[in-house]
Amino acid sequence: MVAQPTSRGAVFRFIHSSDLHLGKPFGRFPEDVRVRLRQARAEALRTLADLARLHNASHILLAGDTFDQMTPAPTVIRQALNAMAAADTVTWVILPGNHDHANATELWRQVARDAPENVTVASRPDPMALNSEVMLLPAPPTERHPGRDLTDWFDTADTGDRVRIGLAHGSIRGFSTSEEGGSSILSPDRARDAGLAYLGLGDWHGQLKITDTTWYSGAPEADGFKHDHAPAALLVEIAGPTAPAIVTPLPTARLEWRTVRLEVTGDPAEGVGGAVDVAAGVDALDRVLPPVVDRENTLLSLRVTGRAHPAARIALEQGIMRTAPDFLWADADLSGLGMVHEVSDLDEIDRQGALRAAADALARDATDEARTPEDRATAEAALSYLFSYAAEQ
Repeated sequence: MVAQPTSRGAVFRFIHSSDLHLGKPFGRFPEDVRVRLRQARAEALRTLADLARLHNASHILLAGDTFDQMTPAPTVIRQALNAMAAADTVTWVILPGNHDHANATELWRQVARDAPENVTVASRPDPMALNSEVMLLPAPPTERHPGRDLTDWFDTADTGDRVRIGLAHGSIRGFSTSEEGGSSILSPDRARDAGLAYLGLGDWHGQLKITDTTWYSGAPEADGFKHDHAPAALLVEIAGPTAPAIVTPLPTARLEWRTVRLEVTGDPAEGVGGAVDVAAGVDALDRVLPPVVDRENTLLSLRVTGRAHPAARIALEQGIMRTAPDFLWADADLSGLGMVHEVSDLDEIDRQGALRAAADALARDATDEARTPEDRATAEAALSYLFSYAAEQ
């Protein structure tokens, strides 16, 4: 059942989302992780539908890149349409993006063939009535990088006295970069110039407010560690042509991508052989990581900086190795963790012989200001490896 039009003067409510990238391969991850990531993106459709029902929203507007490719697998398309059909109390409007632009003929042919009554593709730059009082102005890209503002026509579009809502996909003029090159360059003043009650944008995967009436919804599921804010969709409420849009972010993510930064200090005065550092480093790791109950749904990027004694570094590495299996996926970068060492530390590698000679040479190179930073870092990493080797033996 398609949602009924609102009556004159009623508040028009809709959900604005974008960049689902259904079918995204996530090739850099192991297969079991890829399955979870793709599943979470597919389930985002159900999440959006649940939010629409919960907040009495009649429409869900998807501002581009619903699909990750011009030719997604038929199962990806069909299952997406099935999920939308199941949410038959709302009307879905799909805007092509730059990954799934309007000239992706086979994709949109299959969508047109299989789409249920409550799904519409905004594939042409023509006004589209959402109900008797609200008109949608879509700006569908017809190629991956048009290089022009596809919303220009909004300014002169004739919509009578209806509420005007814009939907576009691309980079706002003035961004230093867009998410993946952008499909078009959009004016930040388009809502004002075109008399829009609201302009919903896609392409930027993090939620972002440009003006009170212009928003990037962001993707409902993250696909990297770039954005700080948790993924969310936008509930938009408009009471009339001159009424301000009320925009409310609604959390959507099933998986969390978390960047954790840990700074370790290693003052030789803190304790002989770094004993205090060992406890402090491991305790600090436990404090910065999310609770165990949340880890199975978390992708972790751990970045360790500072300086540590060899024993502290080894204990920290072992702590990370013990903890990593708790997470859906975990990566630790210790390249920013320098080393603090004394003669007694080098004795742990060997007191004499070839290994000790190598350790002494690396220790000198790691602190030799006459060497390049790259050479000092290489020496420090090699010395760390020797400490780890000695600890294993």
